[in-house]
Amino acid sequence: MSFRASMKNINYLKVVFTLLMAAYGIICALNPSDFHFLDRVNLIAHEAGHLLFRWFGEFLMVLGGTIGQLFVPAAFTVYFFLRREFFSAAVTLFWTGQNFFNISVYAKDAQDMNLPLVSIGGGDAIHDWHYILTKLGLLRWDQAIGNTLYCIGVIIIVAAVVWGFYCSFQREDSATI
Repeated sequence: MSFRASMKNINYLKVVFTLLMAAYGIICALNPSDFHFLDRVNLIAHEAGHLLFRWFGEFLMVLGGTIGQLFVPAAFTVYFFLRREFFSAAVTLFWTGQNFFNISVYAKDAQDMNLPLVSIGGGDAIHDWHYILTKLGLLRWDQAIGNTLYCIGVIIIVAAVVWGFYCSFQREDSATI
């Protein structure tokens, strides 16, 4: 295939969106504790996770915030993947990775407990990761756990951006991932 013919297979809108995704990922990676565009949506998923898991005991209710925060974008990723909408799956995979940055900041704050917390229903707020790591006997490892979660986020975001670019250079009727 000639260069000119291969240029017809590029979806420039997807390329631009993937570049924006990459730039946003870099901004989030460099300043994970700053407020970012998706953080309010992530917070809603986090708090909903607490509500959904409250029926399964205190530990799972507290862990449910993190589960909810990861489940929502991951579920969209699976949905789009199964529908063979691979570019959309790459975008929502990116969202999943961005959530790992938020979670890493929260986990790294487990000992210090300096982050402002959200309380639903007017009760006292529990620092999720302080509670989780204390119950698991891992509180002294909060920095290592937070750093690991951050690295997982970086890996997922890089994979999502690479996948987004790959999808940008594929024909629409192509059945490949």
